[in-house]
Amino acid sequence: MKRLLLIPLLALTACDPAPEGKPVMRTEIGSGVAEEPALPARESACRTVEFEASTFTHCIADPAKHSITTDLGPDDGAPYRSLPNLAGSRASDAPLVAFAVNGGMFDGEGDPIGYYVENGERLEELNRNDGPGNFHLKPNGVFFGTGGKWQVRTADDFYSNVGDRPAFGTQSGPMLVIDGKIHPEITEDGPSKAIRNGVGIDAQGRAHFVKSEDAISFGRLARFFRDELKTPNALFLDGNISALWDPANDRLDNGAALGPLIVVEEKE
Repeated sequence: MKRLLLIPLLALTACDPAPEGKPVMRTEIGSGVAEEPALPARESACRTVEFEASTFTHCIADPAKHSITTDLGPDDGAPYRSLPNLAGSRASDAPLVAFAVNGGMFDGEGDPIGYYVENGERLEELNRNDGPGNFHLKPNGVFFGTGGKWQVRTADDFYSNVGDRPAFGTQSGPMLVIDGKIHPEITEDGPSKAIRNGVGIDAQGRAHFVKSEDAISFGRLARFFRDELKTPNALFLDGNISALWDPANDRLDNGAALGPLIVVEEKE
């Protein structure tokens, strides 16, 4: 906030030191305006890393610092379809966003094709059907959680063992890592290459969100989760459309239309 400098001009030559513990405001003589000291920049939850000659952006959601929600679109409205639309819709009193990513498979209208829960309300049931495409490369899985407990499970595991509805949840596929082993249908370095992203949970309960900055195979992404991040279970979120909003680094990806979004917020 800028404030008018009401001190007479002669005061500018005073030699009295500023009170200890208070920042000194810099003033351009003749401007009549004092400048507040710059605030420190926000620390990003994301960093750039190299793995097997590929570049990744790796973002960590820590239950001690963050909360996680899913967001499809405004209440009673069409899906956002982009991170800029999500960013523009945030209320001024909403929690600060640490980062946000695309979060699961969807149809042509942007609606989820698998299990989807937002603010405790289930908008789509678990999808265990067979079919084409990455989503149906079984096992697929669900990323979900309530409060600070976040999990990734295969769809069948979720169906058999999760009775209570979580606060948020989104289904995608295929699974990348299952109980410490790479998905049996994922080859070491297959011919399919794309910008891809996924999520995995480590032994401390932190959620690791990864987006490749290069076109990579499923195998390389899966190995990054298994070997580098040590996540026993990890889920593929999508490819080619993968996007990230990282406010601390002034990054706001905008490209192909998206569906469900995962928002990581900073706790107050």
